[in-house]
Amino acid sequence: MSLQEVGAVTGVGETQYMRGTDRTPLSLQLEASLRAIDDAGLKPTDIDGVIPYGHGAVAEDFVTNFGIADLRFSATTPMGGASAVAAIQCAIAAIGAGICNHVLLSIGRTGYSGGRIGTRVQQMPQFRLIGEFEMPSGAIAPAQLYAVMARRHMELYGTTSRQFAEIAVSTRRHASLNPNATMRNPITIEDHQSSRVISDPLRLLDCSLESDGGAAVVISAADRARDLRHRPITVMGVAEGHPDSPSAITQRPDLTTLGLAKAAPKAFAMAGVTHSDIDVAEVYDCFTYIVLCQLEDLGFCKKGEGGGFVQDGAISLGGKMPVNTHGGLLSQAHMAGMNHIVELTRQLRGEAAAQVPDAEIGLVTGYGDMGDGSIAIMRR
Repeated sequence: MSLQEVGAVTGVGETQYMRGTDRTPLSLQLEASLRAIDDAGLKPTDIDGVIPYGHGAVAEDFVTNFGIADLRFSATTPMGGASAVAAIQCAIAAIGAGICNHVLLSIGRTGYSGGRIGTRVQQMPQFRLIGEFEMPSGAIAPAQLYAVMARRHMELYGTTSRQFAEIAVSTRRHASLNPNATMRNPITIEDHQSSRVISDPLRLLDCSLESDGGAAVVISAADRARDLRHRPITVMGVAEGHPDSPSAITQRPDLTTLGLAKAAPKAFAMAGVTHSDIDVAEVYDCFTYIVLCQLEDLGFCKKGEGGGFVQDGAISLGGKMPVNTHGGLLSQAHMAGMNHIVELTRQLRGEAAAQVPDAEIGLVTGYGDMGDGSIAIMRR
């Protein structure tokens, strides 16, 4: 059975994004979830499936707090930053199997006020292999783990730090137009180049934020979606993929290819569209290099040509392929990609803060852990 157009996004919600809070991840997650459910025109008790992110909540939290009498499905998709988009595939599979009608995807994070990223890395199942291969050279934080990928791309293809800067600058420009972005002051290429090195070749402005907040999305069965508050945003194609040597970056034969390279052809084939049909892309941006690499693995350009693809405002509003129109993880907030799904939905509804004119078809990606990838292609 194909998952093409089995489900649609019917509701989205976010809290205010911030850097500093005394609230719990569960509190933030429940607030965002209630906003998404209301946005869909549903009641909390209409939700019959939940896929919460990570350790912030479990199914019982939603049963207890929302009064759900018949929760038929719950799951997690433990793929780090690829989890949120991978959860779309999981939700639609449950809908297609006839288990659910309305599935809630949600996240609440206190990444700034609470635990730091090093703690999360130590909780990852891959940690034992990181400890064997990466840690002896001093790599433990994501910037250190992924820096070798960026450096390898630069050595193979001549990619430059100034090309990474193009991504940071365009993303910040979009954030400056978004009232719910935490970093809104414009930056220049020179600002990027003068920011301190975190892990060569990645500089401070190559790195995503740590954030507090919550985001949520409701996925509904296609036949139910037509009767709800908004025009449904239909999921045309969806897939996930895992790289070779998925648990140790330094042991894979090609450091410049991600799991998305396996997922993207499947999603495009399911959707029945080509790259020229895509009007807007929300691409997971934990680091600038990861955006560049994903654009190649998505097929918008050949491997090694990502640097040239992002230059001269090509991925800004008005460019050939607007990317991360909300400010992304680099400048809006780090919500593990759930805010990317929210933004794509708003773009296709025509209600985004930095709107791409006449956006009809778009895609959203996730990237997580040591290179897992996920993708969903949607239409209005």
